Amino acid sequence: MGITASMVKELRERTGSGMMECKKALVATNGDIEIAIEEMRKSGAAKAAKKSGRIAAEGVVKIVISADGKSATMVEINSETDFAAKDDGFLAFTDTVATAAQNLGTENVDNLMASDIDGDTLEAVRTALIAKIGENIQVRRVRQLTAENGVFGHYIHGVKIGVVVNVNIDNTELAKDLAMHIAAVNPEFISEKHVPADYIAKEKEILIAQVADSGKPPEIVEKMIGGRLRKFLAGITLYGQPFVKNPDMTVEKLLKSENADVISFERMEVGDGIEKKEDNFAQEVMAQVRATDEEE
Repeated sequence: MGITASMVKELRERTGSGMMECKKALVATNGDIEIAIEEMRKSGAAKAAKKSGRIAAEGVVKIVISADGKSATMVEINSETDFAAKDDGFLAFTDTVATAAQNLGTENVDNLMASDIDGDTLEAVRTALIAKIGENIQVRRVRQLTAENGVFGHYIHGVKIGVVVNVNIDNTELAKDLAMHIAAVNPEFISEKHVPADYIAKEKEILIAQVADSGKPPEIVEKMIGGRLRKFLAGITLYGQPFVKNPDMTVEKLLKSENADVISFERMEVGDGIEKKEDNFAQEVMAQVRATDEEE
């Protein structure tokens, strides 16, 4: 019996599984949708699809640098618990995702998940991993960076925070130190000139409101606002921050001493912006135990 697109569509809607999984199930059952659903449930594919709606705010950040050092790929892959993020299968999946993303050179997660991995889509691999681990697994985001000149420095802090920074000179030690600083301090911009004018104007508006009723002379108020604004900008810019390995100097002074500049940087932190579920370790373990026997 021929497998039509409408049959695949119906099975996808009824199970929430991927297109390739549905097509394979229909081929195996000679187009019988009801039997296909039963078989998919037995294999865990349908169960995995249900888990895909659950919050996944733990996980890892993975960085891959090209052999020539001119391009970098950074991906965030999420799980529901930190416990699952340490699973060997999950970690192998992160390697596969990062390598596939680098080979494709894409930041589009949908395109990445549709790519072929040993005869299966990456989405199919993800679905199978969900069924095996018993948790929602999501490839959340991908970033691709190209070194305009100089070198990349990169750093992963405990698998949770990843940084890639492009320095304009060939100094890998400096680039690595800067990546560690960015991981620790989390600057928003490279320098003051990179801060949008409206961003500065908004902060100045807030500062003016704070000192409006101070009763001080206008010239003193202006100095107060100027001083606070400079402190604010120093705090949010890489160049203005005290260098973590030597707080007696700013990052800008460090770079000047090396005759260097930062061209770009990217910082990625697991779960950033996701509303996380509050669980303790004991609850995570129990969730893993229940997942193995869960019947849905």
